[in-house]
Amino acid sequence: MSLVRHYEETHPWITFEATDVNSVLPRQWMLLGEAQSKCEHLAGTPLQPRLAHELYTVTLIKGALATTAIEGNTLNEEQARGILNGTYKAPASRQYQEQEVRNVLDALEGLHRRIMDGENIQLNKDLILDFNRQVLKGLDVDDDVIPGEIRTHSVAVASYRSAPAEDCAYLLDRLSQWLNGPTFIHEDPEIQFALIVAKAVYAHLYLAWIHPFGDGNGRTARLVEFLILASCGLVPMPGAHLLSNHYNLTRPRYYQELARASEAQDAIGFLNYAIEGFIDGIREVIDMVREQQILIAWINFVHENFASQPTSRATERQRSLVLAMPIGVTVPRSEMEGLTPKVAKFYANAGPRMLSRDLNHLEKMGLIRSVFGGYENQAQSMLAFRPPMASTEP
Repeated sequence: MSLVRHYEETHPWITFEATDVNSVLPRQWMLLGEAQSKCEHLAGTPLQPRLAHELYTVTLIKGALATTAIEGNTLNEEQARGILNGTYKAPASRQYQEQEVRNVLDALEGLHRRIMDGENIQLNKDLILDFNRQVLKGLDVDDDVIPGEIRTHSVAVASYRSAPAEDCAYLLDRLSQWLNGPTFIHEDPEIQFALIVAKAVYAHLYLAWIHPFGDGNGRTARLVEFLILASCGLVPMPGAHLLSNHYNLTRPRYYQELARASEAQDAIGFLNYAIEGFIDGIREVIDMVREQQILIAWINFVHENFASQPTSRATERQRSLVLAMPIGVTVPRSEMEGLTPKVAKFYANAGPRMLSRDLNHLEKMGLIRSVFGGYENQAQSMLAFRPPMASTEP
């Protein structure tokens, strides 16, 4: 006679089955196809070292901040960047928030290094316990909470009661075996991509259902989700942070979908919701890359235009001026001479008419234009060099 565990009576929806994947809406399958294409595009796009580092930093900060913000942390992106580079120190009343963000940043960076070093990180119960230990490091937690150890007491989150404490260790073992097993493996790369996204979402949802720790369950679940996406070889590192950011940006719906998933006793609603967020996020990342590609094309275009002119201090000054102008921003004439330290140095001892001559010359070259309130560069003209395509506008 088989032993019936307590959770099977209280949480019958924890079945370790992925039958919900077959119920994913056609639109979601199309979105997953787009997401795969965009991930391949991003992975195959050479980026300038500065841009690659900034893209990594931005997505890391957003991911870490989202992971903590959804739990109530109110630090902003600028402060999180300061924590990352060591320039921000929170006041005493908010040091716990700094520690929360620092813990997640350290955990994400540690995983990034290990993955980039080629380490095969095995998802198992001990790793999940270690994730919880990392996110709660140095924080003031309740007396019945021990970081990195499974709770021994019952926990309720709003109206949801977590899985029985006596079953949590067993459930984490089952979850790890299921996620590592054949359910989420397919020889077709396109289906494999969809299964990887589903695997990450299931991992998050099941950890929320089990709720194995006294604190830090959400942060722990999002680290597991990041690991699955970042280590699969199909999602570029910036894409591995997207689901956490989506949950934070849509926080009320996130909690609604979690509640609906347990009430309906299936994962399809949460899975559809997560897929929509992933594609929204990867579209934004591609837009960031596209903007940088326009910038690179613009820089090359400016240099090509000056290549036919005699090299002189005037041409160097004019080239520096136009390249210092931000794309899509109107720069008042009064601010031109101080756009960058290099530009300011050129005009430090210049006569009052030098700037006017330079602006007139750049206009004649077609590199800038005079608009109400100042001047704009003509970087948007790079869009004209895209492959032609018929307009859908009437």
